[in-house]
Amino acid sequence: MVKIRLKRQGAKKAPYYRVVVADSRSPRDGRNIEELGTYDPMAKPAAINIDLERAKYWIGCGAQPTDTVRGLLKLAEAQKPAETAQPEAAPETAE
Repeated sequence: MVKIRLKRQGAKKAPYYRVVVADSRSPRDGRNIEELGTYDPMAKPAAINIDLERAKYWIGCGAQPTDTVRGLLKLAEAQKPAETAQPEAAPETAE
């Protein structure tokens, strides 16, 4: 089974995580299929950078996010800036 989970990086007492797609049988910090983003819980506020399009692709393919990653995905969608509207074109003047 394929899982979307956290891979721990960083120093002792200073965690930094990568959000990865990995086989559920591989070790936590072992080989992964694809890296989707990062999560830094030590930053204030916590820094979450996840490629939501790729995450949706993998979930559509049957990958199961862990409970923690599911929460991070919800937060990342909430933090996603609103789609910027196309600036209105200036009206053409008749010459």
